[in-house]
Amino acid sequence: MIISDVRALSDQQLGEELGKTYRELMNSRFRAATNQLTDTNQPKKIRKDLARLLTVMRERNLAVNRNG
Repeated sequence: MIISDVRALSDQQLGEELGKTYRELMNSRFRAATNQLTDTNQPKKIRKDLARLLTVMRERNLAVNRNG
């Protein structure tokens, strides 16, 4: 996921994507624990996507609070 794609999402879509990403991270952790994970870098990629989503949400929250 590219940051420009994340910034293009609406607030509702951002929340839905955040929930989906959390579930995807949990599933990849379970697959890693049971040795069913084929791409061992997948949890790292998902965590970075999660950080991008949270960063954009935080930026928007700060912009709203700053503007009143």
